[in-house]
Amino acid sequence: MDATALWQRYQKWLYFHEGLGFYLDVSRMGFDDDFFEKLQPSFDQAFADMAELEKGAIANPDEERMVGHYWLRNPDLAPTPEVTQEIVSNIEKIEVFAEKIHTGAIHPPKAPRFTDIISIGIGGSALGPQFVAQALVTDYPPLAIHFIDNSDPAGIDRVLTHLRNRLSSTLVLVISKSGGTPEPRNAMLEVKKAYSGQNLDFAQYAIAITMPGSKLSQVGESEGWLAHFPMYDWVGGRTSEMSAVGLVPAALQGIDIGQMLDGAKEMDDATRVPDVKNNPAALLALAWHYAGNGRGEKDMVVLPYKDSLLLFSRYLQQLVMESLGKEKDLDGNIVHQGIAVYGNKGSTDQHAYVQQLRDGVANFFLTFIEVLEDRKGSSLEVEPGTTSGDYLSGFLQGTRKALYENQRDSITVTIPQVNPRTVGALIALYERAVGFYASLVNVNAYHQPGVEAGKKAAAAILELQKQAMSVLQAEENPLSLEEIASKAGASEDIESIYIILRHLHANGRGVVMEGNFAQPSSLKFSIG
Repeated sequence: MDATALWQRYQKWLYFHEGLGFYLDVSRMGFDDDFFEKLQPSFDQAFADMAELEKGAIANPDEERMVGHYWLRNPDLAPTPEVTQEIVSNIEKIEVFAEKIHTGAIHPPKAPRFTDIISIGIGGSALGPQFVAQALVTDYPPLAIHFIDNSDPAGIDRVLTHLRNRLSSTLVLVISKSGGTPEPRNAMLEVKKAYSGQNLDFAQYAIAITMPGSKLSQVGESEGWLAHFPMYDWVGGRTSEMSAVGLVPAALQGIDIGQMLDGAKEMDDATRVPDVKNNPAALLALAWHYAGNGRGEKDMVVLPYKDSLLLFSRYLQQLVMESLGKEKDLDGNIVHQGIAVYGNKGSTDQHAYVQQLRDGVANFFLTFIEVLEDRKGSSLEVEPGTTSGDYLSGFLQGTRKALYENQRDSITVTIPQVNPRTVGALIALYERAVGFYASLVNVNAYHQPGVEAGKKAAAAILELQKQAMSVLQAEENPLSLEEIASKAGASEDIESIYIILRHLHANGRGVVMEGNFAQPSSLKFSIG
């Protein structure tokens, strides 16, 4: 396509939202008008599906659960006055609590102010708050945040060691919808022990963010924790950033949660327009469908050209992959849907994997995230008439052009600056795009059977560990793996027993291994 035709295509497909200063360019995706017209009936259905969802339709028949994250930034849309009032009251409660923490009206027993936060969560209870903190926290926030988002003992130790001299002024957020998820429970117990080790009453530092009546809620209430904030059954983890999950840590860090909610609400309004060309989320879904033939045949590479948006690709990994990665469609057919997401940031990736993107396997489409504002204030000219920000913009444009010349598709999302309003808008944009795309390919974006299967498998492994240790503790003589498996009634799980016992041995947990370590079947195990 010659330059004139390409310029005309750019103008034809460019979306602009004046209120948000937001642009979306899909002109470098190779679809034509015929493709667009063929998908129009599917989009009509997607618009209708989304309207029903927002009215409170059951999105998960297997769980009898609504999906209402859109109500969080526009409570008037909630299906009952009670839900509306609950959302409004909770936001007010968060703002009042954060203000009391900032002023010292609520303070730790041994210090005039809280200085830090440990945020304990997994998946959606961590990725959204991490992204928002990286994107929006100021250089000197009222409280500095530290995340424990895994069951990695060394990772937990690193956070606690870093805070060892400030633990007495550190709040702890424990975020878990059910309160029974192992990773946050494990971290909570480890952190609780650290507080006890400094003779600190954990309850006076702990905040529960969970569903009312959950295991975590019961623990917090029985121990008299400092505060409780509710999670809702109708908000999934990957769409929970605008709930207490994301708003509590953001408010405590001094981030304007009202602006985040306003930005999300304004983007929600824009993505309700039942016209693909005038709906940015629908345009994204159109581009994704084209790129992967509606089958996820190409990966989504996300390159934000701004350091503060580094974690956006990680946030989108969960939102997109957990929502769209499904074995079966809504009719029960095996379809193996999904779109893989990865990314880092520009222009770092000019010197990393952009080489492959341009010249290697064409198994991806790229999304550039452009931020118009370079920095607050004026910039040094590193060359006459040229600043560092000019270079960053040039790298983005140059990469986009080079990729297009080699028939690599790309999307460009442009925001005026990184602030609470635009970050809220980006989150809302992709939440809606995922919903539209799921409707186009006929999958349920709001359940996660694969995640539940993994949890059950992990629980089975831990039960097998108990069985294997029980066998060893009952024997005086060393046993082979086959003998342990047979006595444990788990002859089909010899490999799992080997890996379990090797892990226990490596951590000084009382398991003795003897024999040729390169030949597991030769090993003998005992309790030492």
